[in-house]
Amino acid sequence: MTDGFDYDLVIIGAGVGGHGAALHAVDCGLKTAIIEAADMGGTCVNRGCIPSKALLAAAGRVRELRNAHHLKSLGIQVGNVSFDRGEIATHAGNMVAKQQDGLVNSLKRVGVEVIHGWGRVAGSQKVSVTTDAGEKIITAKDIILAPGSVPFVPPGAQIDGKTVFTSDDAIKLETLPPWIAIVGSGYIGLEFADVYTALGCEVTMIEALDQLMPGFDPDIAKLAQRILIAPRDIETKVGMLAMKVTPGSPVVIELADAKTKEIVEVLEVDACLIATGRIPVAKEIGLESVSVELDRRGYIPVNDRLEVLSAGESVPHLWAIGDATGKMMLAHAASAQGVIAVENMCGRDRKVDYRSIPAAAFTHPEISFVGMTEPAAQELGEAEGFEVSAVRTYFKGNAKALAEGEVDGIAKLIYRSDTGEVLGVHIIGLHAADLIQEAANAIANRQSVRSLAFLVHTHPTLSEILDEAYKRAAVH
Repeated sequence: MTDGFDYDLVIIGAGVGGHGAALHAVDCGLKTAIIEAADMGGTCVNRGCIPSKALLAAAGRVRELRNAHHLKSLGIQVGNVSFDRGEIATHAGNMVAKQQDGLVNSLKRVGVEVIHGWGRVAGSQKVSVTTDAGEKIITAKDIILAPGSVPFVPPGAQIDGKTVFTSDDAIKLETLPPWIAIVGSGYIGLEFADVYTALGCEVTMIEALDQLMPGFDPDIAKLAQRILIAPRDIETKVGMLAMKVTPGSPVVIELADAKTKEIVEVLEVDACLIATGRIPVAKEIGLESVSVELDRRGYIPVNDRLEVLSAGESVPHLWAIGDATGKMMLAHAASAQGVIAVENMCGRDRKVDYRSIPAAAFTHPEISFVGMTEPAAQELGEAEGFEVSAVRTYFKGNAKALAEGEVDGIAKLIYRSDTGEVLGVHIIGLHAADLIQEAANAIANRQSVRSLAFLVHTHPTLSEILDEAYKRAAVH
């Protein structure tokens, strides 16, 4: 197959995106190599989704078992609940090791060559790999760039990895600081606030924008504050910039008014987690050798087929996927992009449908969403000339949620008033991350609430929350 090239496909970056692309490439009969400079599995496996879910699972159990009022309502009494911080951290570490082994073995099993080193583009269809032994050039019919992202640290923050740190270090759970400040209220900040408060820490959450959880649908953000923030040891500072964060004992944080940039308060806390989003790793990967410029935010420009663009035109045989494209910084989005890039290089025309890719925050209870927020849908409706409707259904009306004694939460369904097409679904409540998939599939197939209303759901299950939403929307 290789037409005089060393490989049909070389992938730079072995995170979840690169891994998904490699497996699909082998299925399509391509001779494939993957280059990784650091840990196999990238952010998701080593410092992101996987270890954080392990911490959240353990912390969530502690929170549950310490909620005497909730247990009593189910007729259960539990004595004193204690935990071992080190053992919880070990549980997360073991999970990382298992996932990493699984990922490496799946590549070996199908014959993908794994090359450890720093890969960069060295011209059209050429990749240079730098290892301890020196540099070598390999050729490939096609190249996929999957270099990923790293936590963004704002200019005024100094990181020491012990008292001021990013999610990369927080995942190790080396200490449980009595009082921790979290800068940022996106899903990373929310998940860690959940872990830390469950394990007995006090949290101060600092958000520069004028509302908490800026990326979420406004109704969900409002309810999340009532469920996930207000009843817990969390103080919030909104519209505040952490202008300067100085590590030490204590950590000193200078807070400024986000609009005027004037210092209004100085906080002294035990530790500070910087959770201000992520930035692409795209500077040192040789893009200049093929005349590609990063966009103004530092992302690799791509089209919907995942071809890398130079001055708006696609660069032959060069593709990019994952966080470094800046489309949706989610592991499963990277994986989907990888599969679609391979499909396109094999001559099967496919595009990514970003609207149907779901996302979740694994707080207790969970938050999940797919498609558009209500304000975004309204905007689209104004541009394209259609009305938008929304319905809400409540966990407190669901038999399974009542049986579990977990009745906090809503599902919000956003749809076109004329055709009934589902535009977005947002859920906060028990198992929201699992429930969202059904809505994602409905959006992927551009289904209408009028046909969805006739689907049959198991009774009594949480899935009936969506069943009720479809039915409610269909009669509107």
